Amino acid sequence: MNGAVEFPLDLAELSFRAAGESLVRRSVLPSGVRIVSEQVPGSRSLTIGYWVAVGSRDEQPGHFGSTHFLEHLLFKGTAKRTALDIAIAFDAVGGEHNAMTAKEYTCYYAKVQDRDLPMAVEVLTDMLTSSLLDPVEFENERGVILEELAMADDDPSDVANERFFEAVMGDHPLGRPIGGSPDTIRAATHAAVQEHYRANYRPQDLVVTVAGAVDHDALVDGVTRALILAGWDLSADAIPVGRRSGNPASITQGARVTIVQRPLEQANLLMGFPGLLASDDRRVTMSVLNSIFGGGMSSRLFQEVREKRGLAYSVYSFAPGYSDAGLFGMYAGCTPAKAGQVAELMLSELHRLAEHGVSADEMARAAGQLSGASALALEDSDTRMSRLGRSEITLGEFVDLDEALRRLALVTAADVQELAAELAAGPLSIAAVGALEPDAFAAILPDPIRS
Repeated sequence: MNGAVEFPLDLAELSFRAAGESLVRRSVLPSGVRIVSEQVPGSRSLTIGYWVAVGSRDEQPGHFGSTHFLEHLLFKGTAKRTALDIAIAFDAVGGEHNAMTAKEYTCYYAKVQDRDLPMAVEVLTDMLTSSLLDPVEFENERGVILEELAMADDDPSDVANERFFEAVMGDHPLGRPIGGSPDTIRAATHAAVQEHYRANYRPQDLVVTVAGAVDHDALVDGVTRALILAGWDLSADAIPVGRRSGNPASITQGARVTIVQRPLEQANLLMGFPGLLASDDRRVTMSVLNSIFGGGMSSRLFQEVREKRGLAYSVYSFAPGYSDAGLFGMYAGCTPAKAGQVAELMLSELHRLAEHGVSADEMARAAGQLSGASALALEDSDTRMSRLGRSEITLGEFVDLDEALRRLALVTAADVQELAAELAAGPLSIAAVGALEPDAFAAILPDPIRS
């Protein structure tokens, strides 16, 4: 494989060899269902995912929290299976099954031995197509989700993360919490979740990805048969739902400084700027920057904040990207009295990188860290399955390890410095949770919002 492989929505069949001699095959059925597999030599197990390209950002007023609510409900039973039957099906073969709701997609997945793929296809198909959405279970699950949100609210790092997204993204839907809020979950109606289910779980929305010990033809036959038995009409031609626009959104910053007062021994501090889109060609440059700046124990943040000054135990940077927006963030957990000092230090390190650039040694270490981490991650079929899903839903192209390493080798120190300067020039947002003084960050940004 040389270069990225495009995934056109109107191409019925595609097949190619990727790095390590894995075989990637993709079928777009006339009904719009997309099935993508990666057969990995020597594998005896596999991971399968059923994806729909709808996440928390897609919810409209009156439906906030529906995506997360629905993720829970699809495990609660169908006309054929109770919730216990679903659990037993995977437990009986030593498999794992779960789901994840994200800002731009939802995925229901399982990891099983190769011989158990037909069972996984049958059960996941039944869950996705034929959930009862029972009103009694709906109310039971409302309580479960409220407990989940309460658990997250007891975790100061989770609270800081939610407030940070709100601060950077403002009123953009990406700033909303994935799981909803206690108020939106209490307000959610059975009818609204049913409507969300009918509108977004259709043949043209479905993407099935499998990585590991998989035969593509058998997979396509099995998925097709299971969908028909579940009552889906696959006879009508349909075009798969289009991918999201890659045009940058207009982002208006929310709060510049948000302080959530909690009587804690440690302050959880997040600060950062708008970042890059998932489709931005400079994402690989961002990966190098993140590695050098806060991606490991040799990174600048770790060395300056923890090793040299002993101001934090955990300190790092991160850079998620979405279809039309992204962010670059820095995290530190530190003594509340030192939070202002740590914030100034992290910000000054970014400005130092932007003004003075990075060394050849740092570039070499970043290349080694990223290439090694990428290779090790691909030892897991979960990672490969997720890569297929993101390729199909978000990127519209497949990038294997060889192509990723080729792109990595093209990044220069000047590219990293230029991107750092662009980030540092953006609007800074700070979110912190802990026993903090109202003016803890006055040296950087005034006028905190306390809650």
